[in-house]
Amino acid sequence: MKFFPTLRHLGLLGGVFITAVGAWATSLHPAWSLLALLGGLLCAVGLHDLLQTRRAVLRNYPVIGHFRYLLEAIRPEIRQYFIESDSEELPFSRRQRSIVYQRAKSDLDKRPFGTLENVYRSDYEWINHSLQPAQIPDHDFRVTVGEGGAQPYSASVFNISAMSFGALSANAIRSLNAGARRGAFYHDTGEGGISPYHREHGGDLVWEIGTGYFGCRDAAGRFSEERFAANASEPQVKMIELKLSQGAKPGQGGLLPGAKVTGEIASTRGVPEGEDCHSPAVHSAFSTPIELLQFVARLRELSGGKPAGFKLAIGHPWEWFAIARAMQETGILPDFIVVDGGEGGTGAAPLEFADHVGVPMREGLMLVHNTLVGLDLRDRVRVAAAGKIITAFDLARTLAIGADWCNAARGFMFALGCIQSQSCHTGRCPTGIATQDPGRQRGLVPEDKATRVCNFHQNTLKALRDLLMAAGVEHPSRLGPEHVIRRVSQTQVRALDQLYPALRPGQLLQPAGDEGYGHVVFDLFWKHARADSFAAPARVRG
Repeated sequence: MKFFPTLRHLGLLGGVFITAVGAWATSLHPAWSLLALLGGLLCAVGLHDLLQTRRAVLRNYPVIGHFRYLLEAIRPEIRQYFIESDSEELPFSRRQRSIVYQRAKSDLDKRPFGTLENVYRSDYEWINHSLQPAQIPDHDFRVTVGEGGAQPYSASVFNISAMSFGALSANAIRSLNAGARRGAFYHDTGEGGISPYHREHGGDLVWEIGTGYFGCRDAAGRFSEERFAANASEPQVKMIELKLSQGAKPGQGGLLPGAKVTGEIASTRGVPEGEDCHSPAVHSAFSTPIELLQFVARLRELSGGKPAGFKLAIGHPWEWFAIARAMQETGILPDFIVVDGGEGGTGAAPLEFADHVGVPMREGLMLVHNTLVGLDLRDRVRVAAAGKIITAFDLARTLAIGADWCNAARGFMFALGCIQSQSCHTGRCPTGIATQDPGRQRGLVPEDKATRVCNFHQNTLKALRDLLMAAGVEHPSRLGPEHVIRRVSQTQVRALDQLYPALRPGQLLQPAGDEGYGHVVFDLFWKHARADSFAAPARVRG
């Protein structure tokens, strides 16, 4: 192999030069041997780079090529701190993060000198104010779930969305649950089961059960009624949430490698320590819409009458319609449905899933809400939503288009101190939130962070109260799509009820008629939905 040094090899040549100078200087004084050692290390790195075959950049640019990888590693930080604008959402803007930090610390959260928003851009949204503002003495807005059941639950309109122990650290779980207890709102466990850290502070829990049935599975990974009943009967568990799919990676299962299945995680999930922990893509306890509802009803019975429902990210509309058809035909209703946005969340996912799989939260929420209205069931089934909810306006808009309450995951992570380093899946979270590394977790002090979690919740609800009073609305349940206005062009604005067609109460119980339901998705797929199957209509299968 012929080798002709060029400027590309400046790093290696520099190492040779430093070694030579260091060796000469060492003869004058032994301390210069450190310089020779440094030069020798550079030479060794350079020779290794020349001989290795995996990385062309290092082979062509020995030594100095490593700066490329260093700059690549710190690129997100450089962009976040020095380049991105305050309003650039990747995935959350600096302004969004800042408002969470300020409210979590109970710092001043006001802005001077007017809005930074371009109020004449398309998609800009606002709420109109009233000349007769309402008077609302309390910001503790609540929704009763499971009304008429044995153990109804009064839920806050703002709660912590599903994040599992294992994905989050022990100290993060401690902080979230302690904050939930102080603020009297709920903490969704995520599908990883109820860990000791969820129990430590006694905050209200919504127990999420996924396809792995963690915390309620037998040795073969099937659902165990006995183990479920034992955990579900705990007073701290307020509601049961069956996860059908999640916004981060809808339609995909998960795998926790055996190396990450520690004794704590194994005990929490009910799986063998050190072995791969698999979450299938589909449930084994049911396979049809009717069986799904029967399973939800069984969970409610086994838990002693606690509210039971399910969470899903909307995908094929005919599959959701099949569940709705099963509700209509069997009379079996979930107490609540949580609509997760296809825009993703805290779970790590392949790029294609994060960017292009699943219906975004707003459209998914409106489809679920409209279907229940059309079946005359909306007042009997509560609906929640999760998807990039940070501010009081996010809450108000989501409640206006059909939700009874909202959940947030990343917002509460910011309250814990998350800096959006986007290293959640690596185990190297710089703030100790999304890691199992004991050294990194040590930086997160639960007592301090629990206060911030509670503050963020309380201050956001106070801001929501102020929005409602300005709009002349006395309670979040009075918000409707007519209250939210969107600019659709430079010269046109529309209220959301003008942009999105709504079904009339009971409309789906009647024949569509020649003009249909006035909504293309219902016109195409509702009549084909079957309560006994998730299968696509024949016209879709081709």
